[in-house]
Amino acid sequence: MYSIGIDIGTTSICAALMSPQTGKIICTATHQNDSFIETPNAWEKIQDVSVIEEKVFEVIDNVLLNKKDDGEIISIGISNQMHGILYIDADGNAVSPLYIWQDERGNLPYKDGKTYAQHLGSFAGYGLVTDFYNRVNSLVPEIAVCVCTIGDYIAMKLTGTKKPLMHISNAASFGCFDINENKFTIDNGMLPEVTDEFKAVGEWNGAKVSVAVGDNQASFIGSVGVDAPLLNVGTGSQISYLNYKPVVGENIESRPYDGKRFLVVGSSLCGGRAFSMLERFFASVVEMATGEKCPLLYKQIDKMLETKTQTDMVADSRFCGTRSDPTIRGAISNISQDNFTAGDLSVAMLYAIANELHSMYTGGKKENIVCSGNGIRKNATLQKVASEVFSAEIKIPRYEEEAAYGAALTSLVAVGKFENIDEAQKLIIYR
Repeated sequence: MYSIGIDIGTTSICAALMSPQTGKIICTATHQNDSFIETPNAWEKIQDVSVIEEKVFEVIDNVLLNKKDDGEIISIGISNQMHGILYIDADGNAVSPLYIWQDERGNLPYKDGKTYAQHLGSFAGYGLVTDFYNRVNSLVPEIAVCVCTIGDYIAMKLTGTKKPLMHISNAASFGCFDINENKFTIDNGMLPEVTDEFKAVGEWNGAKVSVAVGDNQASFIGSVGVDAPLLNVGTGSQISYLNYKPVVGENIESRPYDGKRFLVVGSSLCGGRAFSMLERFFASVVEMATGEKCPLLYKQIDKMLETKTQTDMVADSRFCGTRSDPTIRGAISNISQDNFTAGDLSVAMLYAIANELHSMYTGGKKENIVCSGNGIRKNATLQKVASEVFSAEIKIPRYEEEAAYGAALTSLVAVGKFENIDEAQKLIIYR
């Protein structure tokens, strides 16, 4: 007996085959999500839906090929990159690209000195902001009848259904959504049905397919089996924790979770990207000195950080702005003749990443903090910095495919294997 969890990320697509008895991942398959479509607009970030669909079925086939026995697949869960939107026709087929969370058309000027996002009181990259821009600029396909996330769309393709069912975790990521009433606050005439349950939407080859969930919630579900916040560092970064009431604050957002609790999230637009920017800066210096293209320097930086752990240099990693103020930029200060070194700059950047997330955490002191995402999993120094900044012990899930793992857990709730998501999370294993 097995469950499959699928995670449709911005840069990769993963499937994980998991045992509902032990919580162990039997095998995984991952493909690069190279579905980006080039456009002449620097602010436009779109992906090819058909390419994503093809890759999803490929990773499913790959894990099934690596299954060692004839045990049945009882459930399939789906996690997807949040905020993105696509349009479908009456037959449930995509009639547009996927406008992803990085799309910045919402930051373009609209009227009365406001951007499209500000006009709606939301953020660029959020689905209904993107849709609003498209409507104003006559970019909505004439045959479109409904909007959905890429996860909802894949659930439809797996089950052969023509209408999406959207979990509240994805619905809220569109923006313009009342998280207390679990309903949209505007109506574009194309909004799907919304549910607050982890429920099945149909079957694929006998396996029940559960409603897709947002990758933030899925990563939390697949990582946090203890009372702790989740620090996720990838391209962007988030600090997330559960609360029974929504929390309001600058750059803090409360997102639906399971119909009873909210996931309070502080999001950094740059996050792990700040460290990759630093690595590329070092590489450019090497190329300047040698005249040759420089390979990745992460191993060399890690080696340097084995001995260099402190600095009085101060960095601000908000190079991409913030949700509330996209004009903010990063900075480096308190530079002296003694600390203007590669090591000091590296340490300062790690503290900047951790401090930005800590500034958005209002959940109180915890004994543990769970860390996920390759940006922190593969950076021992960032783990130490995060432990110091949060005054908590670091716990890291054994499996790197947290969102896929979380998706599998939601599917087990959907088929009744577990009564609720808290029970399912007892399967989580830490390394």
